[in-house]
Amino acid sequence: MPVHRLIPLLLVLLLGACAYIAPIQPPSTFYVMRHLHTPAGVQDPDLTEEGRRHAEMLVTYFAANPPAAIFVSNTKRAQQTAAPLAARLGIEPRIYDPADTRFLITEIMKEPPPVLIVGHSNTVPDIVEALSGERPGPLVHEDFGDIWEIGGRRRTVARRKLGGS
Repeated sequence: MPVHRLIPLLLVLLLGACAYIAPIQPPSTFYVMRHLHTPAGVQDPDLTEEGRRHAEMLVTYFAANPPAAIFVSNTKRAQQTAAPLAARLGIEPRIYDPADTRFLITEIMKEPPPVLIVGHSNTVPDIVEALSGERPGPLVHEDFGDIWEIGGRRRTVARRKLGGS
């Protein structure tokens, strides 16, 4: 094909590419937290007594701005963390695979805000980064009770503490 016939086609493609405007992100709020207190070194443990006590505190923590949807990983500890809040709100938590952050993000974007996600020490940084572009530092076993609030059009991050745990 002669070059002079390609020029109009290239111009149309170029103009089309320039006309694309990225969608404006609506203001949303996401809460990301690690499951609450568990014993160290146990495979899929239940929450400790302290963890169960702090799980009850989530009801008060979210009283003013309760989540419309809750996502929990497929582990007992994550599900037990959200259970009192979900029961109080009458919400059935959605279970996700903690190995598939991309799918999780796709699913939570379909939900009305605010959304609570309960994850793990090795997944919370990935989730926070995917939602905000800001990656928190690594978490260790003793890091329980931190809640990352990601909100607004710019998706700013605030790290909060549940009940001084």
